[in-house]
Amino acid sequence: STGCPEEEPPGGFCSPSPRREPHCKPETHMDVQGFRWVRWRVWLCHIGSVLSLGLLLVLFRWRPRLGVLARCNSCPLAFANILLLRDSFGQQYVVEVLTEELEEGSLQLLCTLNGFQVPLLHYYLFEGLRYVWMARKGAFCRVSVLNEDWTCADIYRFREGLSRLEQNTRKIYGTNLINVPVKSFMRLLIEEVLNPFYVFQVFSIALWLTDSYYYYAACIVIISLISICVSLYEIRKQSNTIRSMAQQITNVTVRRSSGEEDSLSSVELVPGDCVLIPQEGLLLPCDAALLAGECMVNESMLTGESVPVMKTPLPAAGGRYSPETQRRHTLFCGTQCIQAKGGRPGRGGAIAVVTSTGFFTAKGDLVSSILYPQPINFRFYQDAIKFLLFLGGVALCGTVYSIVILSRTNTTWWELVIRALDIVTIVVPPALPAAITTGTIYAQSRLKREGVFCISPPRINISGKVSLFCFDKTGTLTEEGLDVWGVMEGSGAGFSELVPDPRLLPQGPMLSAMACCHSVALLGGQPLGDPLELKMIESTGWELEEPAGDDKTLDSDFGGHRVLAVMRPPACPLQSESVAVALVQRFPFSSSLQRMSVVTVNPEGQSSLAFIKGAPEMVASLCLRESVPAQFSNTLRTFASDGFRVLALGYKTLYGQTDLSTIERGEVERDMQFLGLLVMKNLVKPESAEVITTLRLAHLRTVMVTGDNVLTAVNVARTCGMLGSNERVIFVHATPQTAQSLPSLRFHLGEGGTEDTATQSSIDMYTQGLYQGVINYHLAINGKSFSALCDHFPEYLPKVLMRGTVYARMAPEQKTQLVTELQKLNYRVGMCGDGANDCGALRAADVGVSLSEAEASVASPFTSKSDNISCVPLLIRLTSNSNEYCNVKGKIICAEKTNLGDLQFLFFDMVLVTLLAIVMGKGGPSTELHPQRPPASLLALPVLASLTLHTLLLILGQVSALLITTSQDWFVPLNSTMSGAANLPNLEDTSVFDLSGYQYIIMAVVVTKGYPYKRPLYYNVVFVCVLLVLFALMSWLVLAPVPFLRKLLKLYYIPDMNFKILLVALAALNFVFCFLLEMLIDRGMLNCLRLLRGRRQSKKQYKRLDVLLSDSPSWPPLDQPLVPSQCTVIGLS
Repeated sequence: STGCPEEEPPGGFCSPSPRREPHCKPETHMDVQGFRWVRWRVWLCHIGSVLSLGLLLVLFRWRPRLGVLARCNSCPLAFANILLLRDSFGQQYVVEVLTEELEEGSLQLLCTLNGFQVPLLHYYLFEGLRYVWMARKGAFCRVSVLNEDWTCADIYRFREGLSRLEQNTRKIYGTNLINVPVKSFMRLLIEEVLNPFYVFQVFSIALWLTDSYYYYAACIVIISLISICVSLYEIRKQSNTIRSMAQQITNVTVRRSSGEEDSLSSVELVPGDCVLIPQEGLLLPCDAALLAGECMVNESMLTGESVPVMKTPLPAAGGRYSPETQRRHTLFCGTQCIQAKGGRPGRGGAIAVVTSTGFFTAKGDLVSSILYPQPINFRFYQDAIKFLLFLGGVALCGTVYSIVILSRTNTTWWELVIRALDIVTIVVPPALPAAITTGTIYAQSRLKREGVFCISPPRINISGKVSLFCFDKTGTLTEEGLDVWGVMEGSGAGFSELVPDPRLLPQGPMLSAMACCHSVALLGGQPLGDPLELKMIESTGWELEEPAGDDKTLDSDFGGHRVLAVMRPPACPLQSESVAVALVQRFPFSSSLQRMSVVTVNPEGQSSLAFIKGAPEMVASLCLRESVPAQFSNTLRTFASDGFRVLALGYKTLYGQTDLSTIERGEVERDMQFLGLLVMKNLVKPESAEVITTLRLAHLRTVMVTGDNVLTAVNVARTCGMLGSNERVIFVHATPQTAQSLPSLRFHLGEGGTEDTATQSSIDMYTQGLYQGVINYHLAINGKSFSALCDHFPEYLPKVLMRGTVYARMAPEQKTQLVTELQKLNYRVGMCGDGANDCGALRAADVGVSLSEAEASVASPFTSKSDNISCVPLLIRLTSNSNEYCNVKGKIICAEKTNLGDLQFLFFDMVLVTLLAIVMGKGGPSTELHPQRPPASLLALPVLASLTLHTLLLILGQVSALLITTSQDWFVPLNSTMSGAANLPNLEDTSVFDLSGYQYIIMAVVVTKGYPYKRPLYYNVVFVCVLLVLFALMSWLVLAPVPFLRKLLKLYYIPDMNFKILLVALAALNFVFCFLLEMLIDRGMLNCLRLLRGRRQSKKQYKRLDVLLSDSPSWPPLDQPLVPSQCTVIGLS
């Protein structure tokens, strides 16, 4: 079964959806089967393991399902002691069902779900999470199901604290500990050695020892041991690092139901505990809902956002509690509370109630995503296995050939088997996995030198295949800070003139709104908060003051209200009548609500005013219609089209009978009076336009995803080059279904041209040019229309995604949804952002780049210390380079009565192959992005054709060397009474060795191409020097070997210098042919094969859809309202 059943099912596995927060892993569905141990089967498997020398246990490790089926019987989940889990990716896990004695109160806690009381709790642990058996549901459910339906009112009931008995009954949740397992060296060693690659190496080493290749086998053993030790050290080091980051044990103070305060270890915390947060703050050990006071919290560890966030109390009537929707009222585990105030009268600090512990917290989700990452669906890794199977096929052909040739002689069966199996160990080389991963290692080190840090190395290869990149606007494409451009007061009578300096405003609600409507706090006497709000306060000249500790002076000055902060006007003649204003209630900004509000009082508490600030459209919708100027839309469009960031402000008077301490947000933010517009200039970063141009020249789509106004976003998109000067913008407007109307979808021209200013003739001309393919266009859409499009017009969604460039007023979850929908079209999506609102999209994207000062942010796979997007093309160039890195090793064994010697193999593998593999990737990436993507498949036609044709050329060269050798007058035939290495030295072996050495160098040069992903070969000075040294070494061994080396390598002495020069000439000819072949393949020689098979549709949906849209004569239909029943579906099959 999948998911958690609503009613009583016959059985199943419960995996409730985790909190969908920006830093959480996406929902996963698991299937489960229950089993019980069968004793006689277990003993039979033990005997089989002994008789098979442990191979049966190795098989069970590689195939867990076989191990369970061999030792267990299937049974209902309620009686199982072993579970077989299978996730949505097909991966299987075996877990043991554990039992635990329950407290009496714990039974009462479970009875609503179990239906009957049981003395033992049955549960299991998977990826750190605890799943408990719920008899009534007939499933194992995450223990968080016990509190996932809490409402805000439920949480407030815990404000007085739990008794010690109640806390003990909640031990069912487990300890509040993010326990990262650090395996012992012995266990790591066993797991590493049981890797299929090392098992194959053990087989190879045993075979080489049998064939008397002692030196070569010993060298491979030493290298393998070094590799294993380094691997174990790195794994252990990484585990310890994650454990030290994850494990957080501190002492906390909790309130008991008796009224006393109890100090205990954070490990003992359970959901429902009431935690008292000290005034100086603390590193939070759990997720908690803030009930009283305000907390300034640094969430950079979770989000990468360096600006601290103000947290305010949870509204008591907020409905069902969700950490996602109540982010501004939730303190997340692992974040640093810098200061807490106003929650405990007379004592300072704040009060919060624990909502999640351990791996169920925000930090636990992050650690879990690092420890148990989702498998990356990348064709490169899938084809790596197929590529090894292809090499295995080549080895099989060589084995059959060897058997056929050797069986015609008097070779013994033992030697025939050794020779045949030896071919497998040669064609599938031991150094292949290291050669494949070396490129990734080089790319990661280069990225680090450029200030880009990677916490997910497997994503490096994917980065080179990105076909679309999404960018946040504010702080990413534009500067983080904003400059106040001016203030325009407005009312029902219209707008006044723009006032460039807010200090020139007369004393009144507008000036007070700008000074008071913010979440800025003081830390060490310095204001701390959102850069926009800091600029807004600075422009007014007002000063922020906060109550010191438990000082009640300010409270008494303002009518006894609990004062959060006081804004004092400057001593200025222009504002002589200004008085201080106290903030007594604050509802912080929310991306989903697009607004914030505050409640203020004047000295002595004489009058109370509520102020609101936010997106102009949102604020206007909350204001009385008669107070909004008739020119509101046109004025807003004018400012937004010029690229200004516009905020609207409003206010209303709160009358004396209103209780300001318990007033609800909904009551404050309604029937407001419109005050005017705050216009701010947001400059585009100088690097943005250059980077966007570079990406577009590389045929890489760029998309803007922002929470700002759509016209402002379009202006910034034009400024930075996402929209060309000759490209037009079409706005997509979708409305949801209402009681009075059906859903509708409409495409219309905006400014340049906007619907209001474009004449009918210009629309007709534009439409004609659009449908004739003369004019390029982009679509722009806002969050509300995007939501309606997804809900009511899913058949049009792929079309809009194909042409959409500007997505405005997008909520954080909509950004994540956009990335997911683009991935469904087979785009490899990149995302670049800098704040908490982008975290979901950063983690959902194939390549997420966070602009953060932190060395490595867990908010995304890549973190750049740069504050601009110049890291994006750098990342793609470096990772494209790693995709092209491949070491082709060609080797042919003459399957006659001879073989290469022990030290000859060692010379090839250690001196030539390993040395070339180490330095081959040091050339660095190309200085520019190329429109052509590197092949993601190892089985692509150019790769396979290159490998096959080069192999044939190498075989042809070695056969030619043999024929030339046997045609010489001085040729000495092999001793027919001896075979293998015992027949060394001989002329056949020496000639093949000489040419093979050159062929390694030839292939290293040929496959290390510069164009178009890497710099030319001569930039890799180390590689060129190694090539020259190895070429000189081979020439020395061929033309004038010293007796010592000749005897050591078992080379035959050939006195004929003309023959030696002929071998060198043959190697040179081999190089010319290989180089010309590779160049022809790069230049499209194989395109003729594609012409013969005919033009095929691309496997990528977005490419097929692009062709269909290009051929569609009436897309998009301008100014034609569409309803779902009139939509036409473009198929993708």
